[in-house]
Amino acid sequence: MNIIILDGYTLNPGDLSWAELEKLGNCVIHERTAAEDIVTRAKDAEILIINKVSIGKSEIAQLPKLKYIGLCSTGYNVVDIQAAEDRNIVVTNVPAYSTLSVAQMAFAHTLNFCQHVSEHSLSVNSGEWSQSPDFCYWKFPLIELQGLTLGIIGFGRIGQSVAKIGRAFGMKVNYYDITVLPDESATFLKVNLETLLRTSDVITLHCPLTPATEGMINRDRLSLMKSSAFLINTSRGQLIDEAALAEALNTGKIAGAGLDVLSTEPPAPHNPLLSARNCYITPHIAWATKAARIRLMKTVVQNVRAFLDGKPVNQVN
Repeated sequence: MNIIILDGYTLNPGDLSWAELEKLGNCVIHERTAAEDIVTRAKDAEILIINKVSIGKSEIAQLPKLKYIGLCSTGYNVVDIQAAEDRNIVVTNVPAYSTLSVAQMAFAHTLNFCQHVSEHSLSVNSGEWSQSPDFCYWKFPLIELQGLTLGIIGFGRIGQSVAKIGRAFGMKVNYYDITVLPDESATFLKVNLETLLRTSDVITLHCPLTPATEGMINRDRLSLMKSSAFLINTSRGQLIDEAALAEALNTGKIAGAGLDVLSTEPPAPHNPLLSARNCYITPHIAWATKAARIRLMKTVVQNVRAFLDGKPVNQVN
């Protein structure tokens, strides 16, 4: 069985092993693949493994041997699912591998606004503490989370993990979700979206990208937030109207934004958030702890093995 990996680098930049996957077939690994090289590289693939490479109807039509597409991700919007289904191509994803890591990143951004550890460390390294007339100083307001309100938009596995961390910090936790949720949600307060936006000190996004959620954080909804509130997004960049968020930050309508995702990745140099006031951006790394990537690699292999055994798991089509 010919197994082609088109963009293996982000999952495995060298600190993991492809050995278990290589046992399952003739395996060719490409670190990155440009759009114009997809068909050439994948022409003999029976099993195709991808992360962010897009496989659309055109590509599927040009890959007659293809039987299986395995995603190294939870999201599967990079594959034309209908075109795959029309060809009886199995498509699988990897759910829940990064739940704890993404929840951790949501609080890394939150705590950045509370303590500004990096800026204070740089200040000390530049000599400011050595020259200070006092035994201590702070360059930003220092914030205690105890008693503040955490608003979570999207209350699936990650949202619920964030809620538990918020509760451990002594925060009041509210959430908004349009779906019926498991019993865990009963221990936290469900509110409508307007109430969440108006009352939360920290708002964190954990919902999938759908036609209903695309651009949901827009100018009108940003205007409902407290001027002291922080917006955190470790979900999908397209949930936010980026021009509206930049405007809200630059005019002081909200206090700050911590973002691990943007609408286009890598971002264009003119993205307004790159220069916005009090906006901290990390390069889509919430999922990428080594522990999470080990779980991801293990499930990718399990998905392929199950397909070869004729019993596909984690199938999305």
